Amino acid sequence: MKWFSTFTAAAMGAGVIAGPIAAASPSVAAPHSAKAVSSTVRCTSKNRELATKLASDITKALESRKSMASLSFYDRPSRTRCTFDADKKFDSASVVKTIVLGALLYQRGGDLTAEEDALARKMIIESDNDATKTLWNQLSDLKDPKKPDPVKVQEFLDKAGMHDTVLDKEGFSGLTQVTAHDQTKLLHLFSGGDDSVLGSEARTYALDLMNQVQSDQRWGAMAGAPVDSVIHVKNGWMPRSHNADVDLFDQGDWKVNSMAVLTENGYDSGMVVLTENNRVPEGHPDAEGMDYGIETIETISRAIYRDVYPGAEGYNPSRPPVQPVPAPTPPKAA
Repeated sequence: MKWFSTFTAAAMGAGVIAGPIAAASPSVAAPHSAKAVSSTVRCTSKNRELATKLASDITKALESRKSMASLSFYDRPSRTRCTFDADKKFDSASVVKTIVLGALLYQRGGDLTAEEDALARKMIIESDNDATKTLWNQLSDLKDPKKPDPVKVQEFLDKAGMHDTVLDKEGFSGLTQVTAHDQTKLLHLFSGGDDSVLGSEARTYALDLMNQVQSDQRWGAMAGAPVDSVIHVKNGWMPRSHNADVDLFDQGDWKVNSMAVLTENGYDSGMVVLTENNRVPEGHPDAEGMDYGIETIETISRAIYRDVYPGAEGYNPSRPPVQPVPAPTPPKAA
């Protein structure tokens, strides 16, 4: 008889400091505003020991970082799920491009024109912002060209059940508000067998593009993944400016996000980690904010993959070369 185990571990954070490991132990996470929010690492699995170990190890991984982070992970074969603050909204940066891809495939029934295919490939494989803007506008109501309203993207979100995602209607796709929970819904959709939103060819196409992401962008939630799995990834990074019209919390902050799916050879899992509050010490190179966010994500992902796939050789991504990026207003999503 199969049974389901649940284990939770408390974590705190701007420094995300772990509290005692105990079921449903409350703690305070550093919030986007001054208001305190309770956050706990929660893991469920058909394997009780795995759930316990994951909750403990993820909490320890969060404890070692100063970033604010949100996590959602699933592994279908072991019926394992872990979350931490998974409903908190973050600036999407370029992980929104997976949403744009899903919306494009949904609107076209998976049958893209040659031009759309070329734009989609640039958007996902190269993380090209111009290609993304073209497709975003194509999926928008352009009655006011200065504020394209992405109504067709919203149709896809509604169909996919991604109800917590808030699209930016000023035309800045990277400022779309996403949650780790909703982004794992998207990964479930891309890697699953349900044809009600996207057909099998469209799902395969989406995963194929994520598998071809260029080498300097293959980092984050794939760190530590078994090397015999097929890895599909999409990352996003975005510096916020110090301008006075930017919310005080966001001024000078690096937003660094990552999502990955493992398939084939018996693997069937997905992970989303969203981070913010990746600050650059005064006088230090600007890219340190991005590096810190990447390290936070990879610390979490390695802890998870070690527990779920013990003994597997883990993928070790190289740190991407980051050129200094001027913080624009509105910010550009990479």
